[in-house]
Amino acid sequence: MYLGKVIGNIWATKKYPAVHSLKMMLIQPLDAEQNNSGEPLIAIDTVGSGPGEIVFYITASEAVIPLPVDFAPVDASIVGIVDSINIEN
Repeated sequence: MYLGKVIGNIWATKKYPAVHSLKMMLIQPLDAEQNNSGEPLIAIDTVGSGPGEIVFYITASEAVIPLPVDFAPVDASIVGIVDSINIEN
């Protein structure tokens, strides 16, 4: 799992049928200190996240697991919204 921040949503008038009813969000990957780490990516939202929220997401073939379908061309899925982060030094 990876940490990210929702920075926008994606509106598509045509989608693959398996993801037709699912929301797509633009997320910025973050490191443990919440600094940007990498390029933004598109992820399917499975938890109802919104812009500005810190989320955790999964990638690769595991990204399809939380979806209500057996197969979908998905590389990333948001699977949780972060309430707080505590880092001990």
